[in-house]
Amino acid sequence: MAKPYGDDLRCKFLLAYDKGEETLEELADRFLVSVGWGKKISAQRNRTGQAERVPHKPGRKMRANAEAQRQVMDWVASQPDLTLAQLQAKLSSEAGISLSLGRTWHLLKKLGLRLKKSRSTRSSGIPKPTSSDAKSSWRASSRSHRSG
Repeated sequence: MAKPYGDDLRCKFLLAYDKGEETLEELADRFLVSVGWGKKISAQRNRTGQAERVPHKPGRKMRANAEAQRQVMDWVASQPDLTLAQLQAKLSSEAGISLSLGRTWHLLKKLGLRLKKSRSTRSSGIPKPTSSDAKSSWRASSRSHRSG
């Protein structure tokens, strides 16, 4: 993939154009660049007021700013049992930020927070009953392997 031209070339090209030395087409020939590139950087400078190249930042942009991220950290610190849906609702109502559940999860992951398993019930070695109330074979199989 081609690399972008440096900022020094952009600045020299635009400086020469501002002095009115030549037209964009003539400057493009002199600097060995395309006319389209010259028009593009000229229009970009008129739009942004900046001659340097704007850095490209690929990927999704986070909607939650630093203040909203701090707020989420405070919510989780004060109420650690908040669900994703509750955090999503709080972000929408209190911070004015609309995120999907997936984006809310990514925000928590970025902040280093994670959802923990509920400790409200003890862990048990007894399997949950099946919907048909059929007997489980987990104990029968262990008895069948016993030697006499």
